[in-house]
Amino acid sequence: MARTVGIGIQDFGKIIENNCFYVDKTGFIKEWWENRDDVTLLIRPRRFGKTLAMSMLEYFFSVEYAGRGDLFEALSIWEEKSPDGEKNLGGDYKYRSLQGSYPVIFLSFADVKETSFKSARDKICRIIKALYDKFELLQDRNPKQKKLPDIFHEISPAMGDAVASYSLKALSQFLAGYYGKKVIILMDEYDTPMQEAYVNGYWDEMAVFIRSLFNSTFKTNPYMERAIMTGITRISKESIFSDLNNLEIVTTTSCKYEDAFGFTEKEVFAAMDEFGLTEKEEVREWYDGFTFGETPDIYNPWSIINYLDKRRFAAYWANTSSNSLVGKLIREGEPEVKTVMEDLLQGKIIHTRIDEQVIFSQLDSNTNAVWSLLLASGYLRVEQAALGRRGKLEYGLKLTNKEVRMMFEQLIEGWFADYTPAYNAFVKAMLLDDIKAMNVYMNRTALATFSFFDAGNKPSETTEPERFYHGFVLGLMVGLTDRYHITSNRESGLGRYDVMLEPQRAGDPAFVLEFKVRDPEDEETLADTVSAALRQIKEKAYDTELLARGISQERIRHYGFAFQGKTVLIG
Repeated sequence: MARTVGIGIQDFGKIIENNCFYVDKTGFIKEWWENRDDVTLLIRPRRFGKTLAMSMLEYFFSVEYAGRGDLFEALSIWEEKSPDGEKNLGGDYKYRSLQGSYPVIFLSFADVKETSFKSARDKICRIIKALYDKFELLQDRNPKQKKLPDIFHEISPAMGDAVASYSLKALSQFLAGYYGKKVIILMDEYDTPMQEAYVNGYWDEMAVFIRSLFNSTFKTNPYMERAIMTGITRISKESIFSDLNNLEIVTTTSCKYEDAFGFTEKEVFAAMDEFGLTEKEEVREWYDGFTFGETPDIYNPWSIINYLDKRRFAAYWANTSSNSLVGKLIREGEPEVKTVMEDLLQGKIIHTRIDEQVIFSQLDSNTNAVWSLLLASGYLRVEQAALGRRGKLEYGLKLTNKEVRMMFEQLIEGWFADYTPAYNAFVKAMLLDDIKAMNVYMNRTALATFSFFDAGNKPSETTEPERFYHGFVLGLMVGLTDRYHITSNRESGLGRYDVMLEPQRAGDPAFVLEFKVRDPEDEETLADTVSAALRQIKEKAYDTELLARGISQERIRHYGFAFQGKTVLIG
């Protein structure tokens, strides 16, 4: 009989006690413990079981769960035998003696998603205060502990920077003294405050605060046995880890813990057999595509669990949390970013160098940094890798799977959600060759969306329309994907056209669009700018590509878009 699927349960004990569906990942306990790394930074995409793994470690090691070996009795870690000659309290079974034997500090920054530094700092301080409140109860259990250290009385949401940065180290000292054993520190989603700080414009303040906290907690802490931090991104060492030289960084390309997060294909197909599901090829198309280290065919666990429960295909992973950072990078990015997104949405491979160390300050200016972050976050997968001309490794990247492609389509549709009627009306007018209506609706859309596509990028009157039209083209791609193959800024004839719509159905018109900003020195009116745009289409022979594909000249429409500020004239 198939087990019950529990959606969203991140408490290991709750899953085991209720016999919910669970893929045994306790081998991670053995691998991590025997690697003996001081501080491990584990990078995996969201919803890949990081929080559940941290909960599992807490249940296994924490003295709070001493005597709860029953939670692990049916799992692989309980059967791990000691090496020959090694003596353990658990007899031949080494890990049984470790269960419930260490003080553990477990905290998560998953909820630190504030729009200002003050509120984010306050949230972190409240998380630390809750930890202190939990361990303050130990005083009642041990009569010898006559009074708590003074710092317990200093911990509050309003505590100063010095107290906050020292707080986790001080708690480690107290617990080590209380139990006579150094502590294990588990920090989940360490990078959430940093991502939100970047999106909301308080990166520098947050970096200073976090750097001080991490240095005290993980570097100069003699009361720490070892620690794990999990996150989605590997933030550059210079940003918050400059003082940590004891950090073992495990990214998606590392060969450690390759199958400890996410489901292998064997695990997915075994689960499908358990639940009587047979659509294995469709599951592969929708949810496969992740590679960790040298292990391919890793599946997104959140989507698999939802598929087992609901027995239908959908973009489950894409809808689990905010994609604000991804949306910001693409929406506000250089035109090149949007052009590459066009290729990705059409299933093409992009070639780029990547740096797994994300430098957030470069995301606005370095397109390689954008693709590096999307790779680390699970939105892209490595399709190929080879040495480039300068001896540097270059990667071929594409969208991870069908689910991710749908996520981006939904994201782009959302950009136009507030002005969908005007946007859709423009598309309809263009297909009908209704110039008057095109002008009315394009002006409404442009007025509403110019600043939306340019926020935070210091746009000028010259660059603003270019950024806008590339974002607008992505919207066209999503809205007309069933009828047109849409590209922008590609070579044809004697130059590069701005936008081309190639019909997929016989009889539909083709379109070449040229965007121009009015130059007061050369053009007296916007109508002159429109004429210049149309003249450029003809002189540069932008129709060449369409004609070569058998589309007759009569079916090709030319439109010139002239911009002056946020005013648009189409002819």
